[in-house]
Amino acid sequence: MWDDGHWIGLPTLDRNVKADACVIGLGGSGLSCIDELRTMGRTVVGIDAADVAAGAAGRNGGFLLSGTADFHHDAVSALGRERAVRITQLTRDEMQRIALQAPGTVRTTGSLRIAESDEELVDCARQRDAMRADGLPVDEYDGPMGRGLSIPGDAAFNPLARCRALAASLQAKGAQLFARTTATNFSDGVVQTPDGRISCDQIFVAVDGNLERLLPELASAVRTTRLQMLATAPTCEVNIPCPVYSRYGFDYWQQLPDGTLALGGGRDKAMDDEWGAAGEPAAFVQDYLTGVLRDKLKVTAAITHRWAALVSYNSTGLPVLGEVRPGVWAAGGYSGTGNLMGALAGRALARTAFGEASEFWTLVSTSAAGRT
Repeated sequence: MWDDGHWIGLPTLDRNVKADACVIGLGGSGLSCIDELRTMGRTVVGIDAADVAAGAAGRNGGFLLSGTADFHHDAVSALGRERAVRITQLTRDEMQRIALQAPGTVRTTGSLRIAESDEELVDCARQRDAMRADGLPVDEYDGPMGRGLSIPGDAAFNPLARCRALAASLQAKGAQLFARTTATNFSDGVVQTPDGRISCDQIFVAVDGNLERLLPELASAVRTTRLQMLATAPTCEVNIPCPVYSRYGFDYWQQLPDGTLALGGGRDKAMDDEWGAAGEPAAFVQDYLTGVLRDKLKVTAAITHRWAALVSYNSTGLPVLGEVRPGVWAAGGYSGTGNLMGALAGRALARTAFGEASEFWTLVSTSAAGRT
């Protein structure tokens, strides 16, 4: 749905190369890691088994929501007030960075959290009170979408266009990027691919979905699941001005400026089946999403796209960051919030691996795997 058809792609690595760093994975976190490394003056090679943002980084709902994967009151309970507030502030800063890096891809619309029950409405009130106590912008909402919260400052964007714009910028800054290049083995400063070898000082694995398959050491820290979506032809049956998430975030949708409606969720309706699933849409959840579209939103427009993507979750609500093997660093486990948390994690990984301070690393390091 996000693809405008103009991307010409990247070359495949067909030779031996050398750099200060190699980044495996060219999604939002990997590209942000590369961007930070280039800012630090490091030479970088980036590879992806498919292409730029071919996974969840370019196949998600296009939400830029501040904070962690938990609602703010839950984050405060888990992390402490100061830590939760500072992470939220950093995600808001990262929104602005993304908007500057990829002009025209971000729309600052705010977002809505809509309660599906009286119980959830009480939870919305807890979130509202916690946010107001910490000086974070939030308003009560009672309107066409239902009742809940309105959060100013959140945004919507085209995730695929953002990653492609960043990749093009990084190439112009001297980063060597390669698609259709699988890392068949990586350790001891060498990343082996089918047609070339990359020699480097530090290796970064910035892959969210299936991270535990690439790095079995993280099997106890992250778990891969499937997220599913659909999209419609442009329609004027509804007017949804900003991203909406409902049922505690299990369902979510937004309407693009041309009227296209993008809707995802339903993972909890088949939770056991979605863990470890393939990255293709499945009938049961897609039927559920169709029901939300037709029965809840009352949209009859034709469904033009159905798709899925793999992401990894962890129990902390924070990214997993760490040096998993000597000279091999990993970032992932964004729990469905990779657009902002992944970007921050990629930058933190770059700084820390080369001995520089990172505030985000310090804030989330209690969730890290390996040596932190």
